[in-house]
Amino acid sequence: MNFNPAQIKRMMDQFGIKNQEVPASKVTIQLKNGGEVIISNPSVVLVDMQGAKMFQITGTVEEKTGKEGEKSDAELVAESAGVDLKTAEKALKETNGDIAQAILKLKK
Repeated sequence: MNFNPAQIKRMMDQFGIKNQEVPASKVTIQLKNGGEVIISNPSVVLVDMQGAKMFQITGTVEEKTGKEGEKSDAELVAESAGVDLKTAEKALKETNGDIAQAILKLKK
């Protein structure tokens, strides 16, 4: 199927769809878990469909977790309570991941 760009634009206008290129050098998305997605050399297009705005982004994607450079919860508990990693992991399971409770439990 061959589409003429002018026809496509005309059809999009009929449906109230507008495109606008956004001049961006980098796009960063903050994740709920503390990590982030970084898109370098992005091509960003803002699509406005009758007031609903969407961004279409392409580029080089890099993902970073929220825990990079940080100690794991088990390592933190083990160090704070003076126990080995396996004991710390067990205490974390027993306290449903509550770091403070795990440390207190192991110090008793």
